[in-house]
Amino acid sequence: MKWNLPNILTLLRLLAAPGLAVMFLYFHRPYADWFALLLFISAAVTDWFDGYLARTWKQETKMGAMMDPIADKAMVVIALMIIVGYSTEHWTPWLVLPATMILFREVFVSGLREYLGDTAGTLKVTKLAKWKTTTQMIAIAVLFSQGIFEHYIGSSSWSVVWSGRLGLWLLWIAAGLTLITGFDYLRKAMPHLKES
Repeated sequence: MKWNLPNILTLLRLLAAPGLAVMFLYFHRPYADWFALLLFISAAVTDWFDGYLARTWKQETKMGAMMDPIADKAMVVIALMIIVGYSTEHWTPWLVLPATMILFREVFVSGLREYLGDTAGTLKVTKLAKWKTTTQMIAIAVLFSQGIFEHYIGSSSWSVVWSGRLGLWLLWIAAGLTLITGFDYLRKAMPHLKES
């Protein structure tokens, strides 16, 4: 692996993913929520920053191209697991379905890419997939912040309810984009999946 700044940022983001869960093991709420939110936002910013630097400085590498989507998926999967696990009873049913759709798509597309091997270039990241990732990151950050608001303001507060709804709506939008991009990748992969 070539150790340049974009690759180091990607690796740090990959290592930060399990750190989200560790926050809830070692800290009580709302401190766990605060630390997880700050770690998640920092990682989301490096997602944009490492790609920008790699393109600008012409330091794009195969290792970076491979690790970047893995780091994104790890952050999203672990964050959704925590949010669903720690959500209040009121929101859990509405969180489970979009979280399931997102997790299913991520596993499915990763499996497609692995199966296609060298021909996986046909499944290059699209602009819509980048919007999907951005929407997921924003939704997850808003949902993490809800735990903080609940502690300081109370779960029945108008601002807490609206922050939860905003996060939920964004998560459903992300789930919709997730399904659209998943079907697009499947469509592109179909010619390579036909039996000879």
